[in-house]
Amino acid sequence: MNQKQKKTILRVCVGAVLLAALIFLPVRGIQRLLLALVPYLIVGGDVLWKAARNLAHGQVFDENFLMCVATVGAFWIGEYPEAVAVMLFYQVGELFQSYAVGRSRKSISSLMEIRPDYANLEENGKLRRVDPEDVPVGEIITVLPGEKIPLDGVVTKGSSGVNTSALTGESLPRDVVPGDEVAGGCVNGSGLLQIRVSRPFEESTVSKILELVENSSAKKAKAEAFITRFARYYTPVVVIGALFLALIPPLFFHGMWSDWVRRASIFLVISCPCALVISVPLSFFGGIGGASRRGILVKGGNYLEALAKAEIVVFDKTGTLTKGTFRVTEVHSERMSEQDLVQLAALAESYSEHPISRSLREACAKEPDRSAVSGVSEIAGRGVRVHINGKSVRVGNAKLMQDDGVSVPESELTGTIVHVAVDGAYQGYIVISDELREDAAQAMRELRSVGVRSTVMLTGDSKAVGENVAARLGMDEVHAELLPDGKVQQVERLMKRKSSGGKLVFVGDGVNDAPVLSRADIGIAMGGLGSDAAIEAADIVLMDDQPRKIAQAVRIARRTLRIARQNIVFALGVKLLVLLLGAFGMANMWEAVFADVGVSVLAILNASRALKQGTDKARETEENPAMAREEF
Repeated sequence: MNQKQKKTILRVCVGAVLLAALIFLPVRGIQRLLLALVPYLIVGGDVLWKAARNLAHGQVFDENFLMCVATVGAFWIGEYPEAVAVMLFYQVGELFQSYAVGRSRKSISSLMEIRPDYANLEENGKLRRVDPEDVPVGEIITVLPGEKIPLDGVVTKGSSGVNTSALTGESLPRDVVPGDEVAGGCVNGSGLLQIRVSRPFEESTVSKILELVENSSAKKAKAEAFITRFARYYTPVVVIGALFLALIPPLFFHGMWSDWVRRASIFLVISCPCALVISVPLSFFGGIGGASRRGILVKGGNYLEALAKAEIVVFDKTGTLTKGTFRVTEVHSERMSEQDLVQLAALAESYSEHPISRSLREACAKEPDRSAVSGVSEIAGRGVRVHINGKSVRVGNAKLMQDDGVSVPESELTGTIVHVAVDGAYQGYIVISDELREDAAQAMRELRSVGVRSTVMLTGDSKAVGENVAARLGMDEVHAELLPDGKVQQVERLMKRKSSGGKLVFVGDGVNDAPVLSRADIGIAMGGLGSDAAIEAADIVLMDDQPRKIAQAVRIARRTLRIARQNIVFALGVKLLVLLLGAFGMANMWEAVFADVGVSVLAILNASRALKQGTDKARETEENPAMAREEF
């Protein structure tokens, strides 16, 4: 609770005591007026000041103006306790609003706390703190135990457990050793780390996330935009309506001034649009904050609203449903030992940085000795031709073997098959497979459980590989051997299968899927730590690369939208009913207070539920996933 809230509570308490005295003390006339003005000014002095200041700046029709006109009208007709009560309960409503907004901002600010305050540079054996924005790329920074990692970089010395929860929502630390990449905003554990900075602060992960969160409120959902437009016209209309209500019956129909001014004051109190203007944006703000705590970054309320209508979810394969990390899963040798075959293939591929080449080297018991390799010729899309100890070696796919006149056996294996030949003689093959993400199958089940009609996979890989992965994950559809423009065409075709209100979601790695991400109704990127391309390309970013978070995001979006709609229907319904009662003299000031403050408090409390995102089932799923490792 901040200092301003404490002062408001004190004023409300003092005002409530004085209001009780006003009601029960037997005072009349000018004494009663003076006694009423004391609590009125104590409780509503700031409202009067804001109304006067806004009037001076040409801002007439706001809730401060409505409260002032209504309560002054109540004073004019002698309804002193009612005037004080209106201002008192209005401040109570403002307190609830302030508390609810504070909770929402706290859920966002916990993410904003990832911003580092300083970076440590070593000079003459001592550490000097500098602004992270002043650290150039290539500089070595030192991160002490418990400190935030200020910039993206690569660990050069030391090992530690790094807490990534501020970025991913995951509480388990990630172990890092020399050679590992780390992202700014994470918190170092118990070890001392030295990190070589890989990019400047303005291009770092933490900087991009901060910019994303700060700008998220600018992209309003349709419900928010409707309320903004509605309030712009609604408030002047009700003020003019109250004016007519106060003047026309006494002037033209012999009505009593006190009676109709009372009705107009009640009308103004009821008409205050606080419940709508605050609670609906608060719902979306809470939804975005609740999602961010789970490592789901939503770039605006409009994307949250669209995600609630997801019908078709389309996935890229590599790096999305699979880890994008290849490893040797099978070896078949014709003439040498399996380890020798892998060693030979790794030696031939030792000069390449292709993922398949790296997986071959990782499968070796020891690092290949490159001194025996000469005459390296890499053939794009096929493999390599090299000489090793004077022998001609070919390592690659069946097309390379066919080009060189080497026959290979028929195979129905899925995965990438690397064939090896020496001096034209076939030696055997090695199967290299990408690993499925542990929660990929679970993600499909979760999506079906939230009502997604169809899950589709698009991949540039072979038909056999694509169908194998889709079958393992239980997906509805797969389209393989696609180039980037082919993926866009498939998305165009799938868009025609949506219902009129449905949305198509595309999930990719955010690096090479930009055309499809932009074509889909909602683009979701597997952000990972340090993937700034993903953060820029998509509408929603999953910071921990876990597909199961998509179903959680859909749940959050639907719950947020449901809460916002509840508030709109409830607030408008109650206000319309009590407005009519007030206009016909059937509602008093206390009922008007409920229609304003009571409805606002209830709507704000309902909107606050958007912060408590994620069902128990989703929470259990996140904490105890069935994490059986699968390969294809």
